[in-house]
Amino acid sequence: MAHKARKRFGQNFLVNPWVVAEIIQCICPQPDDQMVEIGPGLGALTVPLIQTLAHLTVIELDRDIVERLRQDYPPEKLTIHSADALKFDFFSLGDQLRIVGNLPYNISTPLLFHLARFSGSIRDMHFMLQKEVVERMVAVPSTADYGRLSVMLQYRFEMERMLTVSAESFRPAPKVDSAIVRMCPIRQPTPALSSESAESAFSRIVTAAFSQRRKTLRNTLSGHLAGEDFSHLAIDPGLRAENLTVEEYIKIANYYAAKQPGTLSI
Repeated sequence: MAHKARKRFGQNFLVNPWVVAEIIQCICPQPDDQMVEIGPGLGALTVPLIQTLAHLTVIELDRDIVERLRQDYPPEKLTIHSADALKFDFFSLGDQLRIVGNLPYNISTPLLFHLARFSGSIRDMHFMLQKEVVERMVAVPSTADYGRLSVMLQYRFEMERMLTVSAESFRPAPKVDSAIVRMCPIRQPTPALSSESAESAFSRIVTAAFSQRRKTLRNTLSGHLAGEDFSHLAIDPGLRAENLTVEEYIKIANYYAAKQPGTLSI
């Protein structure tokens, strides 16, 4: 019996073999890679990956798909984690992970933020995402697509849009096109956030700055910076959130964290 896509899991299955071949070419799997696939679905990527890899690990929430995978592949070839990727501990899988997947649109952004926590154990990631999400991920400052997602991910990853995939390549077809993005962790960001307090401040400041895009930093960051702070940072408070670079947000976070009582730099 054919598996019916479930809306609650955001399932859209890739069925175009030419697109699959292009994606596999982008990933370029090698036999000894520590490859992890999120949401294998009906196996569009799983099948060609297993043909090359000595072993593949998958994370799948849909129990029917999990059961099908267990029937199709022996455990020495495929390790299956029946789990929610949003809650999964990727550190448990070791180092130099290569993570791939056709991510459900409804969880793509929180999942990307979740995966960023494990960047130290990740070699690279290749994901199929909604095209507009990929455009936001790789956007540059002072453009309409540049936002919180751009800043938060660009601090952790070098990212490149690889392919555009039409909606007709899926069953059921989504209402939007998709794109493939390559994400490679930045091992030593320059400049870097100086402490755990700065890491926390970075997230809060970026969120606050983009919470009301049409307002100036003077308004959106009023809870974090006063007039003299902007002067010290040499940042114009009349700018809007999208006008600042990732490096300038790092500069603000380090400055703000250093001003807080009891903060120690690392």
